[in-house]
Amino acid sequence: MIEAPSELLDAQVRRLVAEAWTFRRQVELDAELRFARLAEHLQRLSAPEPLVSLALRAAEDERRHAGMCEMLARAYGQEALPPPPEAVEEVAPEGMAFRERVLYELVAACCITETESTAVLTTLLVPEGAPRVRAVLRDILRDEVAHSRLGWAWLSREHAEGAAGFLARHVPAMLEGSVSPRLFERGTPEEESPTLLKHGVLPHTRKRDTFVKALRDVVFPGLERFGVDTGPGRQWLERRSAGRA
Repeated sequence: MIEAPSELLDAQVRRLVAEAWTFRRQVELDAELRFARLAEHLQRLSAPEPLVSLALRAAEDERRHAGMCEMLARAYGQEALPPPPEAVEEVAPEGMAFRERVLYELVAACCITETESTAVLTTLLVPEGAPRVRAVLRDILRDEVAHSRLGWAWLSREHAEGAAGFLARHVPAMLEGSVSPRLFERGTPEEESPTLLKHGVLPHTRKRDTFVKALRDVVFPGLERFGVDTGPGRQWLERRSAGRA
């Protein structure tokens, strides 16, 4: 077990921490498969070799991240772990041309999800955090920054070709797919415990605030820079923040 004073880490909080690291393990395993597939897709599109290599390295990074998440999940008491996924679903809508599907997935996976992950990990690196947890967070954070750059680099290339504007109407779906169903709902007292932060988990309200800030400060400005109208995405955020579907 990760050592922590019992008065600071009761059974309910420990359970939430274990579940969070277990969930992250699955996310990382999914990402490994996704990046491996994206590398193949980029090769088909004759992408520059550095971008293909970055996608392949990202797949390796995610496999390593999954192992670290599993280590922490078990350290916090998780016994049963879900089986590794055998495949990962395509996120782009049906009917898109191949090149559009690749751009959609790279923007959703990197420009949005990996950028949001970077914001979360940065927030989690508090000085009072458990040493083993901080070591894992730093390792994952370093890689997630590189992974987000893959998406921004490809979006930049497609924007230069005038092929990125179509994404505007799809941004709300990308955002919806990147959040947990309960993100904009009220958290339980245990989910709001400040103790969670020391063990690599954001309290519920802090998680929502971090998500919103990353969108407004990084994701939306970045998309606009490359010709993607964020009006639909900003409207989605306003509705969700106001408790409307």
